[in-house]
Amino acid sequence: MIVSVCATLVMLSVSSFPIESAGSVPLISVLSNIQRPYLAVGLGVVAGAVAKYAVIHLGGQYLRWTASARRTEINHTLPGAVRYLRVLSTGSDNRRGMLRKVAANRDAYGQTAVAFRKALNKAALTGSLDRGLRIVARDTPSRNVLAPFVLKFREHAEQGGEELTSYLRMESRMLSHQQSRARDRAESFLELLAELFIVLLVLPALLVIVVTVLSVLSPGLSDPIGAPIGTVTGQQLLIYGSAGFVLITGLVAAALVSQVRPHDHAEPSYNRPPDIVGHFVTAGSNPASASVVFAPLAVLVGAALYMSRVTPINVVLLTYVSWTVPVGIVAVRRARRNEAKDREIKDFIHAVSGHVKLGRPFPEAVARVAADVDLGALDDDVKTLAFNANLTTKDGNLRTDALDSFVDRIGTPMAEQTIGLVTGALEAGGDAEDIFETLQTEVGRLHHEKQALRNAMLVYVTVGWTTALLIIGIMVAVDSYVIDGFAQLSAVSEPTTGVAMDASTIDPERDQFRFYVVTQATMLACGWFAGVASRGLYEGLFHSGALVFVAYLVFSGVGIV
Repeated sequence: MIVSVCATLVMLSVSSFPIESAGSVPLISVLSNIQRPYLAVGLGVVAGAVAKYAVIHLGGQYLRWTASARRTEINHTLPGAVRYLRVLSTGSDNRRGMLRKVAANRDAYGQTAVAFRKALNKAALTGSLDRGLRIVARDTPSRNVLAPFVLKFREHAEQGGEELTSYLRMESRMLSHQQSRARDRAESFLELLAELFIVLLVLPALLVIVVTVLSVLSPGLSDPIGAPIGTVTGQQLLIYGSAGFVLITGLVAAALVSQVRPHDHAEPSYNRPPDIVGHFVTAGSNPASASVVFAPLAVLVGAALYMSRVTPINVVLLTYVSWTVPVGIVAVRRARRNEAKDREIKDFIHAVSGHVKLGRPFPEAVARVAADVDLGALDDDVKTLAFNANLTTKDGNLRTDALDSFVDRIGTPMAEQTIGLVTGALEAGGDAEDIFETLQTEVGRLHHEKQALRNAMLVYVTVGWTTALLIIGIMVAVDSYVIDGFAQLSAVSEPTTGVAMDASTIDPERDQFRFYVVTQATMLACGWFAGVASRGLYEGLFHSGALVFVAYLVFSGVGIV
């Protein structure tokens, strides 16, 4: 198909442009002696072969990328899914019911849930769950993790409920150990990344200083160089190229930090409301809404600065600050509220577990906790859960719906990973005491890991800010003393004094502006790195905007801009 299409296109192009042999090179003369249909077919075959190779190569590369992404997500989500299956195994659900509950919770278990859904679909078509599980084990990209688990799950399930529960408990511990080792490797990689980040940001700043000094001693750096658009100097290429390199380094470092961060401790994603009014209502608590609401205000700030005859570079930078800082403040407030709720989840589970162990039903246990325990940021959500859990209709208990609503109201990954265990396990008829005992262990583990990750990431926030402030100090010192010193020296230099300098190579205002551009590029890169290491994208905007504003205040304070 590809060959025929390319042949047709080439035939049309050849017939549209006649080939002249007069005065042509021998190759063209040879081609002109070939009849046009044969030439068109030949060129079409070649073009089709090239197109076929490109499609196959690019398609294969895309499939490899997709498989790699699926494998990574399965490795991240399978441990949580196994813990969920272990809790479900204490209930009355069979294998299909257990897998169906995991498959229904794609938000928490990602590609693992997709794989289980595929097994159930294959089982529905073939009439055999064992065959569906074997197909998933054969086709999954996670050959070393999911495939062995699926096959062993099938074998132990055939031996009885106790054997399956024992296997799931052992598998959960093993996968948790593997996660811990992967986390240690990620921390080692982050340490190396932070060291490389510092070097890659400090070196361009030092290069700019060296180039500026060398331009005094070697005026050839200031000679114009031909360019496609206008003319530039070697000094301009090095300085502005360094600024671009710094920005690219910051983006790449932030992207790597985001990828290395453990999947089960990622920050929640924020979705914008579907209507305009919803954006304004949630702008104070939803960073996604705030990014839309504050964008027009930032444009107005930029217009006002431009009308005030502020330099274009500062108009762009201050407009960026006026947008990112308010959005970042909303994100930080939301993140702190989420962290407070996650801390209270641990106390909530502990309190409910105590009542359940005394034999009280789950709705009554929640009601007593809501009335007797102060849960801080989680207090209103628990009271709503207590009210909803004690509602009944002709269809029966609304406990599952109440728990789902409770998880949605909290809106944190920890709530999905922990409270979600209760929802499916209680619905399956599992032992409540065993469920909450498992849940207490899970919450304690997740809380400890999250605190350890938070403390580890704060180191990289410090690295980003320290590097940024160091660059500001170096650039201000060079601007204030070195550049001014060279300007004064060039003003008094004469051949008779033995000190001859070309005064045209020293332009304090020009050189200070270039230093300022490189400094602000470094502020953006450091802010992106520090913010993404702290809590993600929106805090990256906040840190970069704050550092840009700090640099602007410092340079304005010393009279450089």
